Amino acid sequence: MKPYLRLILIAILLFWVVDGFSQNPDFHIYLCLGQSNMEGNPPFEPQDTVADNRFVVLEAVDCPNLGRVKGKWYPAVPPLCRCRTGLSPADYFGRTMTAHLPEKVKVGVINVAIGGCKIELFDKDSYQNYLATAPDWMLNMVKEYDGNPYQRLIDMARLAQKDGIIKGILLHQGESNTNDTLWTKKVKIVYDNLIKDLKLDQTKVPLLAGETVHEDQGGRCASMNKIIATLSEVISNSYVISSKGCTDAADNLHFDAAGCRKLGRRYAFQMLSLMGYTSKEVD
Repeated sequence: MKPYLRLILIAILLFWVVDGFSQNPDFHIYLCLGQSNMEGNPPFEPQDTVADNRFVVLEAVDCPNLGRVKGKWYPAVPPLCRCRTGLSPADYFGRTMTAHLPEKVKVGVINVAIGGCKIELFDKDSYQNYLATAPDWMLNMVKEYDGNPYQRLIDMARLAQKDGIIKGILLHQGESNTNDTLWTKKVKIVYDNLIKDLKLDQTKVPLLAGETVHEDQGGRCASMNKIIATLSEVISNSYVISSKGCTDAADNLHFDAAGCRKLGRRYAFQMLSLMGYTSKEVD
């Protein structure tokens, strides 16, 4: 082998070894997607802005107003989605996870969500057909992800995989697909694509899906929860997060800040249970 080819080969091997060892198994990463409740609808409050040094967010868009750059990790204080969104279940998911996991464990989230969107927006093979019928106000949000939120989530997740391990996927979507009996199959398409594109093991990466505002709060899309409840019939490693008792806003579509915190904690309690941890806390 010629000397210069040998040097190139050595350089490639060294890069592979160093890159592989840079991945921290104690850095747990979660992908968050969906529509407005995952995006963060209620205004966040002072109590929500206290940083936790073990909870971080990978910024998925450039936010000059926040001093954040796409593709970089920052302390996970709201907004976690885009530059001017509100409080998300992801906020209290992460805070609850770090409160119960060993101190050596760090938690990171990537939140890509679009208010008002159907699950079809995250289907990489047909999202353009959906966008052709989407309203202008939604298109403006989609443009922040270069027109393809699913691909942005994949791109950010691949960056994150250099630092840690993807442990789960959090979904909150369904209001715009209310009474769509094919919703579970459409979610499976998105989940299967995420698993394949990120080379994940579906037996180790569960999907946690939250209910829409519950009927006990007068939820306008509460009927969708009956469909969400059947998700495990098509995705065996999926779990539904109850919204019962999670207070909502006047529109009966969005959780208020207190309801959002409670829902986020429930996502975390479910994930902790799957990891073998138990908590005596009552949500």
